Amino acid sequence: MTQPPPPDERRPANDGPRVAARNRAALVAAAREIYAEHGLDAPMSAIARRAGVGQGVLYRHFPDRAAVATAVLDENVRQIEQAAAAPDMDIAQLLGVLTWHQTESAAFISLLHADGAAGGSAVPEYAAGLAARVERALRARLPDGHRLATAKDDLMIAVAMVSGAVIGPTRELRERRAMAAWRLLGVEVGPMRPFGE
Repeated sequence: MTQPPPPDERRPANDGPRVAARNRAALVAAAREIYAEHGLDAPMSAIARRAGVGQGVLYRHFPDRAAVATAVLDENVRQIEQAAAAPDMDIAQLLGVLTWHQTESAAFISLLHADGAAGGSAVPEYAAGLAARVERALRARLPDGHRLATAKDDLMIAVAMVSGAVIGPTRELRERRAMAAWRLLGVEVGPMRPFGE
């Protein structure tokens, strides 16, 4: 039988908010890994398992698939927006940042195909909004006369084409295929790396 603690010993304070913040961070990290491996259609239960929490905890933080995906992918989109806002950034360098994200995450690739090509109704609202932010960031650095500025849809069609080529079991293979796709499109791309490195 367990003895109660002596009266002079205090129980630790309730870490509710800290535990909640740790759980949320663990869920976002787990979702990033799961989505990077399996794309946006990965089961929610896999995210909870990878984070080491129950599904109830997952749903307390993220009521649905869209909320989890938005939390994970917003970071990718924000980095592209930050890169586009950098004063010395040109389109080749920005495409290098974009391409790094493409080679890192199947989920990010899914996002970049959220342009409504399938009639629009199959595109989740969160994905369409994030994809539109990526397009705005890229267009902010796209100079007049650039081959991706010829027709209205050329930019995102090219991005989707490169996304389609970014397959393979290793990052090196995905990077090689991405660069080959840009080369075949006749588009110069800077070094593939996250913004700030």
